[in-house]
Amino acid sequence: MRVESVSAAPGHTFSKAVLPTVRLIAGVGVEGDAHAGATVKHRSRVRQDPTQPNLRQVHLIHAELLDELAAQGFTVRPGDLGENVLTCGVDLLGLPRGAQLHLGPEAVVEVTGLRNPCAQIEAFQPGLLRAVLDTDAQGNPVRKAGVMGVVLRGGEVRPGDAVRVVLPAGPHRPLDRV
Repeated sequence: MRVESVSAAPGHTFSKAVLPTVRLIAGVGVEGDAHAGATVKHRSRVRQDPTQPNLRQVHLIHAELLDELAAQGFTVRPGDLGENVLTCGVDLLGLPRGAQLHLGPEAVVEVTGLRNPCAQIEAFQPGLLRAVLDTDAQGNPVRKAGVMGVVLRGGEVRPGDAVRVVLPAGPHRPLDRV
């Protein structure tokens, strides 16, 4: 399990620039990223209540999603879906709330929930929203666009860094959208 790429963007853009390294700051997020902060930065959530805590400080996507999308004819590169950290070999969507991701030698991110895919994904590439927002046999939504988290311990994160998963004490609570 490893970090495949890291990305950030200072403005509220859909995609983020791939960088050689990012610095995670405890309680804040990715240094220099538009979504960093102790309170919400996502524009629609700021309109609802700008004082609510930011449970979306770091966005992580599994690289296997990019492979799955490529098999469906989409061209999606690292950073294109707005993720800060692209992982490889980590079942992000299967993690419970409160799971901790140790990224590299120092940084720790606690998983808070699932990214809720929005219409910007459809604007990026037609048909992509349907590819990352599926339904299960019971008709419940299956969100595939990654997970969100908060930074518990800061540090530098680079491509090639190891990822270690620490599960919370049970019973485990499944991820829901945040």
